[in-house]
Amino acid sequence: MNNALRITAFAAALAATFGTAYGVGRSVDPLVAAEDRPAQHGGHGGGEGAGGGEEKRKAADHAAGGLGISDGGYTLALENPVIRAGARSEIRFTVKDDSGRKVTAYRREHGKELHFILASSDLTQYRHLHPVRAADGTWSTSVDLPEAGGYRAFADFTPAAPGAGNLTLGADLAVSGAYRPAALPAPRATAGTDGYDVALDGDLRAGRSGELKLTISRNGRPVTDLQRYLGAYGHLVALRSGDLAYLHVHPNEGGPGPEVSFTATAPSAGTYRLFLDFQHEGKVRTAAFTLRVPASAEKGGDHQESRSEGGNKSKDEGGAGHAH
Repeated sequence: MNNALRITAFAAALAATFGTAYGVGRSVDPLVAAEDRPAQHGGHGGGEGAGGGEEKRKAADHAAGGLGISDGGYTLALENPVIRAGARSEIRFTVKDDSGRKVTAYRREHGKELHFILASSDLTQYRHLHPVRAADGTWSTSVDLPEAGGYRAFADFTPAAPGAGNLTLGADLAVSGAYRPAALPAPRATAGTDGYDVALDGDLRAGRSGELKLTISRNGRPVTDLQRYLGAYGHLVALRSGDLAYLHVHPNEGGPGPEVSFTATAPSAGTYRLFLDFQHEGKVRTAAFTLRVPASAEKGGDHQESRSEGGNKSKDEGGAGHAH
């Protein structure tokens, strides 16, 4: 690639860092988990009369995660919004309250004070990181991203302040280098990762909750001894193609495999990318799926087309699924 194209690609990625953090989510319906949103945002409401509380609760149920850098009086601030592709870099960031002070007290959820997700705009790169917090409230983590382009950084956390609910804030990150945009992988029924096969059954439904069942096997045999990772046998992150609206759900009750199930709602038709994290034999793996959700009135409404994709490029910093 010539120098002019490299510079153009870098400039485009840098522009994405500053241009999409706020406005991109305003014109698209949100992505929510049916069972999570009321509890997450219940603490942010004020005094309400009869009927008003119910309306605000319903609005909170359909609030999208990660579409803005600020929510509920808190702001995500990346100290270095540009890093280089193919080189280990340190990402530093803070969460500030509405007075501009760095937040230093968090509630622990699933064993961590904060979960940090990175995803490329084409949804072919994904990292779930667990940064370290300094005493002054500055978080830091290292990462090596092989592909240049625009990325979205998500911080999923709950402040320890009284009445604060769970929040997911998002900020744009530019990764400089030779940019080669990739098409979203096509839907398929299975995904392979690090010698494991994951089969998806069920679907996301527009405006209605649905169950997703993921069955894990290796060498044709079901994996029945999954290990708990962050307190659960699996974690699922869903991102909507286009605005990267964020949904982080956790599994329904169940044993250590081979099946992990989740309940979630897709509030709009569209294409979604799902990332399943699971742990086996001491390592965390990530399997990725592409799902297409038609409008509820299409094709009978209840019967959705939802198929998975096996070309997962997500991996941890040691090459085994997740990054920590």
